[in-house]
Amino acid sequence: MQTRPIRQIICVFVALAGIGLARVPAARAQELGGAGTVQGTVKDLTGAAMPAVTVDLSNAVTGLKRSTTTDAAGRFVFRNLPQNTYHVQVSAQGFSAFGTDVDVRSAIPIEVSVELQLAGTSESVQVVGRAEDLVERDPTAHTDLDQSLINKLPLESSSIGLNQVITMASPGVVADSNGFFHPVGDHAQTQFSIDNQPVTDQQSRIYSNQISPDAVQSMEVISGVAPAEYGDKSSLVVHIVTKSGLDQPKPSGNVSLGYGSFASPTFEANIGVGSHAMGDFLSVSGMTTNRYLDPPEFTALHDHGHNVSFFNRIDAHAGSTATFHLNLQGAQSSFDVPNTFDQNDAGQNQHQKIDTFNIAPGYSQVIGAATLFTANAFVRRDHLTYAPSTDPFADSPASVSQNRKLTNTGVKADLAHAVGGHNVKLGASFNATKLDERFTLGLTDATLNSPCLSADGSPSDNTALTTPSQCSGIVSPNPDFNEALAPFDLSRGGSLFNYAAAKTIKQEAGYIQDDIKAGNANFKVGIRIDHYDGLTTETLVQPRLGASYAVPHAGTVLRGSYGRTLETPYNENLLLSAGFNAGGVFGDGQPPRPGRRNQGEFGVQQAFGRWVVVDLGYFIKHTDNAYDFGVLFDTPIAFPIAWDHSKLDGFTGRINLVEHKGFGAFVVMAHTNAIFSPPGVGGILLESSSGDFRIDHDQKFNSTANFQYAFNKAIGGWAALSWRYDSGLVAGSVGSIGDALALSGDQQAAIGFFCGSAVATRDNPITSCDAGGGATRLKIPAEGTEDDVNNPPRIAPRHLLDIGLGADNLFHSSKAKVRARLSVINIANKEALYNFLSTFSGTHFVTPRSVQFQLGVGF
Repeated sequence: MQTRPIRQIICVFVALAGIGLARVPAARAQELGGAGTVQGTVKDLTGAAMPAVTVDLSNAVTGLKRSTTTDAAGRFVFRNLPQNTYHVQVSAQGFSAFGTDVDVRSAIPIEVSVELQLAGTSESVQVVGRAEDLVERDPTAHTDLDQSLINKLPLESSSIGLNQVITMASPGVVADSNGFFHPVGDHAQTQFSIDNQPVTDQQSRIYSNQISPDAVQSMEVISGVAPAEYGDKSSLVVHIVTKSGLDQPKPSGNVSLGYGSFASPTFEANIGVGSHAMGDFLSVSGMTTNRYLDPPEFTALHDHGHNVSFFNRIDAHAGSTATFHLNLQGAQSSFDVPNTFDQNDAGQNQHQKIDTFNIAPGYSQVIGAATLFTANAFVRRDHLTYAPSTDPFADSPASVSQNRKLTNTGVKADLAHAVGGHNVKLGASFNATKLDERFTLGLTDATLNSPCLSADGSPSDNTALTTPSQCSGIVSPNPDFNEALAPFDLSRGGSLFNYAAAKTIKQEAGYIQDDIKAGNANFKVGIRIDHYDGLTTETLVQPRLGASYAVPHAGTVLRGSYGRTLETPYNENLLLSAGFNAGGVFGDGQPPRPGRRNQGEFGVQQAFGRWVVVDLGYFIKHTDNAYDFGVLFDTPIAFPIAWDHSKLDGFTGRINLVEHKGFGAFVVMAHTNAIFSPPGVGGILLESSSGDFRIDHDQKFNSTANFQYAFNKAIGGWAALSWRYDSGLVAGSVGSIGDALALSGDQQAAIGFFCGSAVATRDNPITSCDAGGGATRLKIPAEGTEDDVNNPPRIAPRHLLDIGLGADNLFHSSKAKVRARLSVINIANKEALYNFLSTFSGTHFVTPRSVQFQLGVGF
């Protein structure tokens, strides 16, 4: 009964698809993943087709530029376009230039008819809006990124390149360690849509393997209320269109080798080739380094790792209106888990490996001139293994292992129809995610779960004490003793806890939405139904509403949107976190339920002249069952937690300076409040909380300024500068000087703890401080002022500067082009923390100064 609304939508969808398929095809085949197509015919005054005419397409804000020439029939086509507004310019000797703006808001091909007038007889024709209009009328807040920008950002590594691009170029995204980020106030509620394939599992170095940024043609990063098409994880939606080999009869691509700091060789290669009927694009990359993860020390210890990645996209046109697609991905990463100095001295040797594969076939069919049917299927698997040290007691406070698989299989189908001012789209999806979790744990620290307290009130390290009944004399019972964990205390002769469980999580969804143009107003209305069938069952009807208004002749667009969403539990380690078949050792028998969220976003865009556009927004989210992660000890293994409710709100901003005489720039910024309320459900060994608190992804202000300058066109020279400022995430473990004094010498050194002129070191910790205490890398509240909501401890503010230099045609060749690139990350060698002893992510330092050089050939 709960899935009946979804089945009804599917029935309507199938009926409409059948009606549409009976129509006579009239348009060319469409590309994969919701990307747009602009096509047309160029004719002269007599109606004769004009071959070999140059046609240019561009977007001033994103920097996208394409150029082609008409064929013998006067036809031109631009494929694989992200949804946006573009200016089309047609030029032919002896004829007046023709210019028009086209608004690509769906995957349905847009036909442009061009009739060139003799020179001097007419002016350029403007069909839609003005080319100099920089603002968008979309009610949904988003950021568009083209390969031309992505290619010139100074990135630390291709293995987390996608996440780095998103962090550097999108407002409201807060940087965290290991390529992770917090999207618009949330911990990890991010969905990647790769050529129309939804990927909602976690994407960072410790969870999965991403495709290389080299394979990405464009990205649309939706930070506002997501349209009805998107569900499951929708705080941030990253819609990716990959590169295609279609219409490239001459193979094009590049091959490069690189080397950098921390003994880091790299290899990247891609090639695209194809006719109008069939195309193939291939991307291969790999790297090895002695600083793979962000370590808990500024110095990388036991931190070697490598990754290899393969991506292949195949396109085949069956006739003039049907297209088959296939995306293939295979990747592997294998890396050490970095140590602190103390762990390194103890001989800790933990290792993790992740194998990823993805197979995603797709089919699209243009029906008539205004209807498009698209269907995608996919199977994706991440297999993660985590190995402890050979000697269990080299790992403290516990020896842990993991072997888990996350396999996602599904189908997604859509039908889009454009008529008048309406772009209607309806669709349905089904996916099944099989979770297979194997986990072992054995306590090695005698004080972690000691049954007794010593005379000073600390847990006793006497391994002869195994039950509270033995606590007598100078010791007393420990109120925090967990009897269920006692059999797995290796320090007291226990054995390993062995866990193995499997479960398939199923999800169904149906939606319908309409983008409506009405003069200067745009509306986006939709409704989505999600049915979640996992450890719990939930069905939710979710309205999505948005409106924008372009103030005439002012260069101003006002927008507002509202959405209700179902926030599903994270799949990573969900079973053990919920205590599923755990024999009562972990979990409390209450699996976390999906969250229910009400979200609003309001904003304004303002263009200043033809060169600057400013976008400011305010977001607010109220969620019941708000999700987060909790890490286990010092490992990268994390378990999902659902808090009772949360309130997230803040401001976002983006300022774009359109490229002018080779110089372009943009700045993104945000202020984020993230207040969560207990109790929490899930996690492993979750500490109780008694009141509201600001979670670790709360940050007062962050900004990233990106500057790019193109010089010497003959060699394709360019320079880039990225300046990132973070005011500091919440770091709740050190709320006072007393808390800092209780830290080990290694931990005190990590935060830069001092008392007066005395500075803590690993071998000489500070044990008392009457006055003048503080830390250089942590903001500790003044004595008696710490408050989990109003004045929590935070990571100290930091400024990080990165630069990039490059030449895309070093020897000014018309054939093979030699490319050279230099990147310097953290040029000031700033010693700073991402987080410290965080319950949710641990301790990690930012990357020290890192120099990387690449040399390659483009063809």
